[in-house]
Amino acid sequence: MAHPRILRAHERTPSPWKNGGGITTEVLAHPEGSGTSDFAWRISLADVADSGPFSAFEGVDRVITVVDGPGMALTVDGMEHVVDTRYAPFAFSGDATTDCRLLGGPLVDFNVMARRSAARAEVRIERGPTVLAPRPGTQVLAIVLDGTAELDGDGDGDGVRLDRLDACLLQDDAAPAALAVDGVVAVVSLTEAGAG
Repeated sequence: MAHPRILRAHERTPSPWKNGGGITTEVLAHPEGSGTSDFAWRISLADVADSGPFSAFEGVDRVITVVDGPGMALTVDGMEHVVDTRYAPFAFSGDATTDCRLLGGPLVDFNVMARRSAARAEVRIERGPTVLAPRPGTQVLAIVLDGTAELDGDGDGDGVRLDRLDACLLQDDAAPAALAVDGVVAVVSLTEAGAG
């Protein structure tokens, strides 16, 4: 069985947005090494310093979660949605014309993107103990948005500590793993198209 893969925050490299309007830090993409035009799914953190348009991603479903800052108003195909609650995932289509208006200063958001032809993504927020249990055809990624978490991947009580913005990935052949959460964790289930 595959062991959980640990993805440390300090090992990531920031890069400019597709449209140049901010900075993105990729947590993980599939297939590995894929770019913004050919990923099946992509998970990242973004620093948004100014109001402005979001990059368009045709054929992609997006889930965005405010991690730091006062939030934003997203106008998605002409309809405004106020996204000002931290740790509250908001789903929208990457095909949509989307404009962002900051509500009071810079923010950091957590982004999950899945290309409809290849995968679907679900994001849930956990604030207490949870079990990461991938189904067949599904990978599970957990990322600490606030505080810390302890991952016990083999049940021996010897946990791996995850600090803020650290993540772990479980493949679909991994045994369930207990995650003790002292803060806030986003759990992303990534299911291959046609699976599950």
